[in-house]
Amino acid sequence: MLVACSSNAEKTVETIPATTTTVVLICDPPELLDCAGANLSGANLSGANLSGANLSGANLSGANLSGANLSGANLSDTKLYGANLSGADLSGADLSFATLSGANLHDADLSSANLSHADLHDADLSSANLTDADLYDAAVYDANLVDADLSGANLSITNLNYANLEGANLQGANLHDAYLIGANLRVANLRGANLSDADLDGADLTGANLEDANLEDASRYLATMPDGTIYDP
Repeated sequence: MLVACSSNAEKTVETIPATTTTVVLICDPPELLDCAGANLSGANLSGANLSGANLSGANLSGANLSGANLSGANLSDTKLYGANLSGADLSGADLSFATLSGANLHDADLSSANLSHADLHDADLSSANLTDADLYDAAVYDANLVDADLSGANLSITNLNYANLEGANLQGANLHDAYLIGANLRVANLRGANLSDADLDGADLTGANLEDANLEDASRYLATMPDGTIYDP
């Protein structure tokens, strides 16, 4: 089986028969690589330079993209469930409507990435850089976001129910109307965050920094507040 991708570059894409799990995509410059809709499930693209590549609608489920450079890549509507993206550079990438459920994004760079409407439930985003990322209306429930940097991120209407955000940096983040039911926000930095109309019922905010945070009309029923008290109006 060959993986066929087109390119307008002088050097065309090379592929390797899938007798191994390794797929090598060679294109210079990589931003001309067009793999839209390609089936690359289970492919080994660890460390590959795919910056600016068009992978929209592609199937990369179970693929190994650890340490890959996907900065500025088009991954909209791409299937990446169960993929290994640990340490990958996804800064400025378009991941809108992408499926990343169960994906490993530990220590990945997702700064300024577009993750609006993406499915990230059960994903490992621990220590990931999500500064200024757009996660509008994304599904991030049950995800691991321990020590993740979400400063300045847009999390409006995002489903973070039961997500683990312990130690996460959410300074200045927009969490308007977000769902944080049962979320773990212990020692999280929420300084200056917008939590207006957010649902924090049952959330654990023990030791969290809420200085200058906007909690107007936020629901906090039975939430554990920073001082350890249970909010029960």
